[in-house]
Amino acid sequence: MSKKIFVNLPVKDLNRSKAFFKEIGYSFDEQFSDENAACLVISEHIYAMLLVEPFFKTFTTREIVDASSSVEAIIALSADSRGEVDELVDRALAAGGTSPREPQDEGFMYGRSFTDPDGHLWEIIWMDMSAMEGQQEQG
Repeated sequence: MSKKIFVNLPVKDLNRSKAFFKEIGYSFDEQFSDENAACLVISEHIYAMLLVEPFFKTFTTREIVDASSSVEAIIALSADSRGEVDELVDRALAAGGTSPREPQDEGFMYGRSFTDPDGHLWEIIWMDMSAMEGQQEQG
């Protein structure tokens, strides 16, 4: 049985967050969505639960990090090509996301980042696995 991951993220405005992620090409599983939460479908095994902050607080006694000024996690997703990295990040920026740093190009690995409307940091990366294997054999 394959494993699934559900990343839970607090959001201030659920409709704004849903519109942002729809605009960059993602969909939502309405079966697991309501006025407090939206189930963002990243792939058949990866989901992000966007939870309005008061609902998110019902799962923890700890303070919610202000992602616009602090970072607790970087959500890194793989892409199938350099072009897919650029397409997705460009759509995120056009939808209102921000670019926290310059693209990282190591030749065999390429990545770009964006922040969503709540400041959560997303990194999209592509790796040439054949080049990675060649480097490991040389090392």
